[in-house]
Amino acid sequence: MRIAILGYGKMGRIIEQFATERGHEIVLKVNVDNTEDLTIANLKKADVAIDFSTPDSALSNIELCFDAGVPVVVGTTGWYGHLQTVKNRCVEGNNTLLYASNFSIGVNVFFFVNKVLAKIMNRYPQYEVQVEEIHHTQKLDSPSGTAMTIAEGILSELDRKDEWVNELIGSGEEFVVKPDQLLIESHRIEDVPGTHTVIYSSEVDDIEFKHKAHSRAGFALGAVLAAEWLEDKTGFYNITDMFDFSV
Repeated sequence: MRIAILGYGKMGRIIEQFATERGHEIVLKVNVDNTEDLTIANLKKADVAIDFSTPDSALSNIELCFDAGVPVVVGTTGWYGHLQTVKNRCVEGNNTLLYASNFSIGVNVFFFVNKVLAKIMNRYPQYEVQVEEIHHTQKLDSPSGTAMTIAEGILSELDRKDEWVNELIGSGEEFVVKPDQLLIESHRIEDVPGTHTVIYSSEVDDIEFKHKAHSRAGFALGAVLAAEWLEDKTGFYNITDMFDFSV
C-alpha cells in the first residue's frame, strides 16, 4: 500500500518504520513544518492515510481525506465530541474511516476484560472504582482517549456510576467527586508512553487491573495493521471491528 502519514512526529516515524518493514511505501509525510503539502492532490497519491496529528488538526485532516476519497485511520484523540458528525459525513459520502483511542493489541484486550470485570463488580457495591492514567508531558489532551474508553466500558456495566469526571493532577484546581461519578485521575510525567490502571477499593482489599506500555511501538504497529485491514472496505469503523474476543 501507499500510505500518507499525517502528524509525522515521534509516532509517525515509528509508523513509517513498521509500514516499510511490512512492504508499504510512504508517499506523504506531513508535520507542522510542511502543512502546505497536505493537499487533495498529494493525498490522492496514497491508498490510505494514517493520522496521528493533534486534536485541533484531526477534524480538518479527516475532511480533507474524505474530499480526496482516501480511507483514513485516525489515532488522534480529543475530537470525539464531533464523532457523530464525522460518522454522518463518512457514511453519506461513501467514505472510509477507522478510529481508535488506542491501536495496541494489548490495550484492546484490556478494554474487553475491563468490561467483563466491571460486569462482575456490579454485584459488589462495597467497592469504589476509579481509573488512573499516566502519560508523557507532551500529551495534549486530558484524560487520554484510552482512559475515556476504559471509563465508558465501566459505565456500561456498573449501575452505581453515571458519568466520568477528570482530575489533572498538578493543575491546582480543587476537585470533588460525587458518589455517582467515576474519577479518571490523570498524571503527566516525562517519558511515560502510557500506563492505565483500574482500581476497585474496599475496606478490606484493593483490586488493580493495569496495562503498561513499554514504548509507542504497539500503538504504531496496530495503526499499520488497521490500515491493512481497511483495504477494500467502505464505511465507519471502530478498532473493535478488527478484533474478535469472543470466548
